[in-house]
Amino acid sequence: MRIGLPAGTGQGFLRHKGLILVAAGGAVAEAGALTLLAPGARPVAPQLTALPSIAAYHDLRWIFADSQSWIGFTAVLLAVLIARSAMDATLLRLAWPSELAAPRLRRSFWSCMALTAWCWMLLSPAATLAFGVAVLPFSWPFLGALPIILGVLLVLSHGGTIFAWWRRLPPSRAIAWLVASFVALTAAGAAISHLSAPGGDTARGMAVAAVAGLVNARAWYGMAQLAARVPPRATSWAPGRALLAIPLAPLAGLLVLVLVVGAARLMFTGTIKLLPGHGGAVSITSAGFGPGNGVRPPAGTAGTGGQGSGEGGATPKAGAVLVVEGWGSWCCDAANGLRALEPGMVVRQFSYHGLDAAGQPVRTNDDDLPLPELGDKIGAQLEYLHRLTRSPVDIVAESEGTLGVYAMLARHPGLPVGSVTLLSPIVEPGQVTIPVTDADAVPPAALAELNHLVGRISPYGGDGARELLASVSQWGAEYFSGAGKGTQLSRWLAVIPLADALTLPACTLPGNVVVVPAFHGGLLGDPQVLPLVARFIAGQSVAGEADTGQARLRAAAEAIAGSAVAWRMPDMSVPCTTP
Repeated sequence: MRIGLPAGTGQGFLRHKGLILVAAGGAVAEAGALTLLAPGARPVAPQLTALPSIAAYHDLRWIFADSQSWIGFTAVLLAVLIARSAMDATLLRLAWPSELAAPRLRRSFWSCMALTAWCWMLLSPAATLAFGVAVLPFSWPFLGALPIILGVLLVLSHGGTIFAWWRRLPPSRAIAWLVASFVALTAAGAAISHLSAPGGDTARGMAVAAVAGLVNARAWYGMAQLAARVPPRATSWAPGRALLAIPLAPLAGLLVLVLVVGAARLMFTGTIKLLPGHGGAVSITSAGFGPGNGVRPPAGTAGTGGQGSGEGGATPKAGAVLVVEGWGSWCCDAANGLRALEPGMVVRQFSYHGLDAAGQPVRTNDDDLPLPELGDKIGAQLEYLHRLTRSPVDIVAESEGTLGVYAMLARHPGLPVGSVTLLSPIVEPGQVTIPVTDADAVPPAALAELNHLVGRISPYGGDGARELLASVSQWGAEYFSGAGKGTQLSRWLAVIPLADALTLPACTLPGNVVVVPAFHGGLLGDPQVLPLVARFIAGQSVAGEADTGQARLRAAAEAIAGSAVAWRMPDMSVPCTTP
């Protein structure tokens, strides 16, 4: 049977004033409440009245946002489940074609409840990953969550609307409406995040929420048109119809999880390889690497500078460099590439296990250290290098190592630091807090279990990064904001992989930031990035050929950050604050 929409669909939609009022009004109401309570979370507001599977993910993240005990979590879960099912059933009834008999409200309510409950079960790993990204913001967990989110939303795109949806795979038109809604909500989230920044236009942000709510209403109307014309299938258990009783849609959603976990396991074992670096020549253009802790340079002040005489364009310089690699690293070969570009300097890799009796870093794998201890150890090894060379020590840190540098600078102001280069930096850690005193709180318990499971399928062991996650939640935001206070640090550079834009704040990038087309981690071994770092350490301006490559990468990173906000945990902090 060919499914089609009747003529005059657009005019029919506009006659559904109740649907438009509820869908647009609900989005505006949540956006208005968040404007007062949490402006940074406004990009998720339009999802309140979205199609059932999208709305289920919206609700699940809000439930995870508050760390509650199992009793409180269960009570909130049940209350939200009832409210969500009632809202979805109401929206479906309001969207139903007026010339056709609407489904009974009770049937719609139970159908929507089943859809929401199953969505929550399948999306709970993605919500846990999103919670983890809010604690420790880097792109790999979010890249793992995205296929789960998209896959589950797609296979359940018809859920709650079409009769006996669990026994059917979604029709192509249902998938089309889901994709259109997802794209529209992503664009709305990006626009609202831009308007939520300091100096943004709140009224325009509310208008964007209203338009997104109108798009939600149109998607509901399209799905109702489709559901009204899909005939109910026979439900008999006769042998010839036994296949109809198989829950195809829920099984397809479960298959999404299996495939994502299997792909993750293959990546850990090296069967599937994603190179952390980027291939080919990359021209780097940047600006504003002068004094100042992250102060954006005046518009139009493009960085320029000649090439140095040393290898990779760097002029040899006496002094010391402390290289701090990230979690899962091994001491002490990660500094070799930079050591070759800095022949006149003492280049040492930080060891998570300290120095031996001869003052050499202990050669071993890293340790899962809490941030205060990590910062103290980095400070101690930096002071040793300072005594050895009697000169300020430049720091090059990557990934988890940047967290340790924040802790060191915040806990030990006045250390003899020359410059700081942050590769794949963790930006704004600790956006949500894991309560240390309440071990029974559900979101941290789920995160701990996920950390254990990921550790088991990875080479890092079942404990994973438990100590690191807990300490980042407790001290990460404090150390990040306090890293530039009370210190004479005047020169810093951040090299951000484009993939990490998924977890960046939706703000204008400072001038001290260079964006490279890469994944998180591995920049210490990237032959295109190391010469850039060497030039910066040598005190030269970081510049490449006069082209628009870096400007395009920065624009792409800002666009990606704004778009991703709609699908991350609601940001309860003040957006785009300047340290």
